[in-house]
Amino acid sequence: INAEYMGLTSSEFEIIRSMKERLCYVAYHLSKEEEMSNKGHTESVPFKLPDGQSILVGPERFRAPEILFNPSLIGSECFSLPEVLANAVRKSDTDIRRELYTSIHIAGGTSLVQGFGDRLLAELRRIAPKDAKIKIHMQPERKYTPWFGGSILATLSAFRAACVTKQRYLDEGCRAFVSL
Repeated sequence: INAEYMGLTSSEFEIIRSMKERLCYVAYHLSKEEEMSNKGHTESVPFKLPDGQSILVGPERFRAPEILFNPSLIGSECFSLPEVLANAVRKSDTDIRRELYTSIHIAGGTSLVQGFGDRLLAELRRIAPKDAKIKIHMQPERKYTPWFGGSILATLSAFRAACVTKQRYLDEGCRAFVSL
């Protein structure tokens, strides 16, 4: 997500990122969490802002990451993360589908949210073929793995030719990616 697109300064975006990684969790059973919240049983956790003020974060702790699993909560018609993964495997060659399901590697800061891996596994098991063996790999350093990969990619000689500049995208739109 681009902070500028959302109308946030980079420091505001960092505060939100920090809150997400420290306080949020993915509910294994959303309906149970919502029921607990409606009864006032959801723990509100304090978060200290850079200016010294503290705020309490309650049901937002599980509601915010729920969007990854249920985008319709914010009116989005896009696929959920488990659906995106399952669709990618389905569109792959039939000979490698079983191997792909056992080689799911999760990276990035959002994967640090407590319960993320368990919920992703449960959702994939629900929508994947019944005989699929699903294995999700989440390395301890996964927060920085995308940066590691990007830095390696940027050193490759073919990288420049595969890039689409902002100006080219503005000029051509999505068609800029077709020629890659």
